[in-house]
Amino acid sequence: MKKYLIIAFCLIGIAGAGNAQTKPVVLATIKTPNALCPVCKTRIETYLKRYDGVMEINVNYRKGETRVKYITDRTDIEQIKTAIANSGYDADDVPATEEAYNRLPKSCKKFEDGGGHPKPKAPPAQLQQ
Repeated sequence: MKKYLIIAFCLIGIAGAGNAQTKPVVLATIKTPNALCPVCKTRIETYLKRYDGVMEINVNYRKGETRVKYITDRTDIEQIKTAIANSGYDADDVPATEEAYNRLPKSCKKFEDGGGHPKPKAPPAQLQQ
């Protein structure tokens, strides 16, 4: 009987230790307004995969936002925003670094800089019949 009691306490201790080591995971949405094509999506995702603690990256270039799931013990939101800025794109309040922006392909640059991303136009008014 004593043997079973000791085994039960050991199992409870192991289970408790396993739960204590769970890392907090956060899902953050970052506005990336100048990431507007599949090439931009690939560049940001490839760049962020290198960082320790980043678990998932989803760039929605149609909405101009990036969702990142990360472990808070290994990285934080400011490091992720800085990484996006270092890849050449604006991230919320962190502007893209000039050197990285200049390395982007012409199709990924802003329209005012001679790139391929024009400002979105308002939809044409419905014709009255």
